[in-house]
Amino acid sequence: MRTFFTSFMAFFLSLLVGAIVAVGLAINTDAHEEYILVFIACGLVTTVVTMLFFIAQFFPNPLNAINWVGIGTFVLFVLIGFGLIGWTFSQPPEGRDWGGNLPIIAGLVLPSLVTIAVHWLFVRWRVMRGQADFGRGEASA
Repeated sequence: MRTFFTSFMAFFLSLLVGAIVAVGLAINTDAHEEYILVFIACGLVTTVVTMLFFIAQFFPNPLNAINWVGIGTFVLFVLIGFGLIGWTFSQPPEGRDWGGNLPIIAGLVLPSLVTIAVHWLFVRWRVMRGQADFGRGEASA
């Protein structure tokens, strides 16, 4: 039951923080309807990350699994961000839309990175609190 509660709370906490970052970027970049994609992606990324961290909690060594999932997803989204930026720079100079592309790329990558970081911190904290210390069980010497 602890695993379900941890995933449930991590989902809502990371979705809230990711949405706050997305709203802040939308306000600062003066975005309009094009940011709908960013908010949809924020919910999708949070759902996928929740499933990955939920599965990682059932591994024999959950702290290592959670760390690997956190690092792996973080690196994946950093590479996606670099790929999108590289794709923008690969366009011909007259076809580049600096005002439209870069705010969307930032809106897709930054809230996702914040979502992963918050999710990793919360799940890792809950799993560490739930594990018994070695040698501190019921038996006494």
